[in-house]
Amino acid sequence: MCFEAPWRIARLHATNVGPYLDDLSSRLAAEGYAHQTIRGYLRAAEHLATWAARRRIALRSWDDSVLAGFGRHLARCACIKANKGRFDGAVAGARVLLAHLGACGVVAPAPERTRQYAAPVEAFSEWMLRHRGITTGTAGVYRRLLQPFVGALGEDPARYTVSSIRGCVIEHLGNAGRSHAQLVTSAIRAYLRFLVAEGRVRAGLEHSVPTVPHWRLSTLPRCLEAPDVERVLASRDLTTEGGLRDHAILLLLARLSRRGGDIAATMLADIDWRAGSLRVRGKGRRQVRLPLPQDAGDAILAYLERGRPIVETEWLFITLKAPKRPLASPATVAFLAGAALDRAGIVNLPTRGAHLLRHSAATAMLRAGGSLETISGVLRHSSLETTAICAKVDVSMLQQVAQPWPGGARC
Repeated sequence: MCFEAPWRIARLHATNVGPYLDDLSSRLAAEGYAHQTIRGYLRAAEHLATWAARRRIALRSWDDSVLAGFGRHLARCACIKANKGRFDGAVAGARVLLAHLGACGVVAPAPERTRQYAAPVEAFSEWMLRHRGITTGTAGVYRRLLQPFVGALGEDPARYTVSSIRGCVIEHLGNAGRSHAQLVTSAIRAYLRFLVAEGRVRAGLEHSVPTVPHWRLSTLPRCLEAPDVERVLASRDLTTEGGLRDHAILLLLARLSRRGGDIAATMLADIDWRAGSLRVRGKGRRQVRLPLPQDAGDAILAYLERGRPIVETEWLFITLKAPKRPLASPATVAFLAGAALDRAGIVNLPTRGAHLLRHSAATAMLRAGGSLETISGVLRHSSLETTAICAKVDVSMLQQVAQPWPGGARC
């Protein structure tokens, strides 16, 4: 146990969960949890046991409803500060304890949590996964975005009309930002196309969704100059596990123009060390093999030898804190890229995610004389029109082809 004071250990053992706390503490320590975190979880276990005993709640009847009641108690409990804990930490500790008790057979195992959505939305999600090749993460985003739309219009698509759809979109997105509004309207159009394919609404109804104004190719893509990219790559301390991991991730972003989702989905089997190549799983289930640059390969090898924890998983990049598991989402990669920009002292950027390094790599290839077809292959674009956005980056080249204003008049 992570406590040394005899009175604290005696208090923990005196609760009805006391016989299980030594095993819980040992398991958390073996999984790499920090001592401070384990102590906080054990305090939460004592707190939960004391609260349940005062309400005469038998241990074997503990379930999610007990956790919900404990959470309501914490919101007005004065002992959180006295125990040097936080509300979120106490709730997390109570959850960990309940999961441990379920694994020991003391309480019933917690049922798998699944969020309920309307039946047409669930069918749409399955259709998109099967026929459109989207990822499960994207399917989850679509379900979440469609929930208020289906809730307002109802689950019966036969009642959908042009006016009701347009009115619902304007009402829900009237004050939303452009990026969010574009994402929601894209999800709604995809849902209506699914209903058209299923014969549940008439063809053309998807065109009733209002278009969010956006002028394509009207702005220059954001990118970093080559010296700034190298500063970002050199910003991490390579003597730590986290530094080795982040350095490998940044090199894959900067050298191979990979997306954050590509990084999170990389598996050990994707690397062909003999051929010096890396398999990339792109959008729409497209898979390509790209040459693995020497510095990126060396960084991955250093991470595998000195930085990657020993875990039973085929995913390449693992979290630093316990529980050790694969990276949760592309947002984690974006956060790592943003932190690297901060360490490198690069400020006043309109965007700070992983795509900034992706666009910077495309810009470097364009300035080195790479063709749009070559750049498109590296970026894994399905259309050259998307890759053509990068052609606007070379401002000096654009100035050479720009024509003077007719007649010399000022604009």
